[in-house]
Amino acid sequence: MENPGLVVHGQAAPFSTALRSLVNNPQYSDVCFVVGQERQEVFAHRCLLACRCNFFQRLLGTEPGPGVPSPVVLSTVPTEAFLAVLEFLYANSVTLHRYSVLEVLTAAVEYGLEELRELCLEFVMKVLDVELVCEALQVAVTFGLGPLQERCIAFIEAHSQEALRTRGFLELSASALLPVLRSDKLCVDEAELVKAARNWARVGAVSGTWGRRGRSGGSRRNSASGLQGTGRRSAGAQGSLPQAVLERPVAEVAAPVVRELRLALLAPAELSALEEQNRQEPLIPVEQIVEAWKCHALRRGDAARGAPCRRRKGTLPRDHHRFLDLRFK
Repeated sequence: MENPGLVVHGQAAPFSTALRSLVNNPQYSDVCFVVGQERQEVFAHRCLLACRCNFFQRLLGTEPGPGVPSPVVLSTVPTEAFLAVLEFLYANSVTLHRYSVLEVLTAAVEYGLEELRELCLEFVMKVLDVELVCEALQVAVTFGLGPLQERCIAFIEAHSQEALRTRGFLELSASALLPVLRSDKLCVDEAELVKAARNWARVGAVSGTWGRRGRSGGSRRNSASGLQGTGRRSAGAQGSLPQAVLERPVAEVAAPVVRELRLALLAPAELSALEEQNRQEPLIPVEQIVEAWKCHALRRGDAARGAPCRRRKGTLPRDHHRFLDLRFK
């Protein structure tokens, strides 16, 4: 019986460099993509994409006809993210940047590129900071990336006040905000959390202010393309918002999350002020405020039906907390 041959390998670096030089290179290219909102042309090679990625195998399954083939339009993925995907497919390595890694991660998930997804996740966890964390949380919730979601929640718990002031916080979907508000470990007082929730709801209610919650009744993070052009700057969440026409009532926007606010932790004077503000700009159901008052009247933390009154890690002490008897764990 003939002995099987021995597979020997040449140097990987020159091979990778040569293939990387073909990324977006029109020479020998047989497919052109029109990518992003800028409709930028990107050149590629069918055989390489098809053998590396099932998504492209299906997309490019038909043979090109005679003459110049029509370009493939991918208007939802940002150009830089698409080029990073191509770099990975050609060279099996990728250059990642903090400002665009979430877009690359989103594309990797949509295209079924598990190895690239894991590389992006590892990178995000290394560079996670206050300005990035809420956007990363949204991606994690949208695509069911459990470990990233846990990491983001833990980061927000440790840097709560800073995170609440970012643009990313204001642009969270309700499903992404819920696990934040349910946390006992937030390092922020409840009064500040109520203000942040009101500003979050205001942004969601303003017509035209928020592209990210708006696709198909959800967030633009519900689509892989949605993270294009994100501005990671401080949003001044505690400041005033510009005047604009309301598309939805603030209370309607807040409804999925507002029950997680622990109003019984507020002092009577704070609760009275909140009640007055709520009359002028409805945010919290009246019955939820009534339940908080019941805790004060009966001097029992368990008096409010369905209203949590556990102290959070950052809850400032108030005189009435001594009879709540529901300490932070």
